[in-house]
Amino acid sequence: MKQYDKLIFVDSDDTTRAPMAKAIMKSKVLMGKLEILSRGLIVLFPEPMNQKAEAVLISNGYNTKDHAAVVLTQEDIDDRVLMLTMEDAQKDKIWGNYEHVSNVYTIAEFAGECEDVRTLYGEPLASYGECYENLESLISEIVIQLNEEEMQK
Repeated sequence: MKQYDKLIFVDSDDTTRAPMAKAIMKSKVLMGKLEILSRGLIVLFPEPMNQKAEAVLISNGYNTKDHAAVVLTQEDIDDRVLMLTMEDAQKDKIWGNYEHVSNVYTIAEFAGECEDVRTLYGEPLASYGECYENLESLISEIVIQLNEEEMQK
């Protein structure tokens, strides 16, 4: 039986790392149907994607025009949702601030790695490119895991 119906990448404000991860994941081939979203823990209004993150995605062939930041709500959460945060602190906030939480991991943890995806605030464009490469690698591992789970059902 399929374990997840939805995958939500969660970041602090849903303008940089989470939407980058969402775009990368949507380009991958998954054996099962999986809704892919991004959310932020602190979103005051629907901001567009960070310009540097958008530039990196566009340079790698992704369309980013429709992104607007959305806050994570209790309604987003159920036992069929996999939530992947960028940092341990974000994972802890979800565990502490939402009810009926399960299936929350850092993206690195779920991919079998140990380091958080570093924050990009104030960083130069080159750091966004490095973050993209890191996310691409992590998401490739996650796709393998999700496809293996799908084959085992």
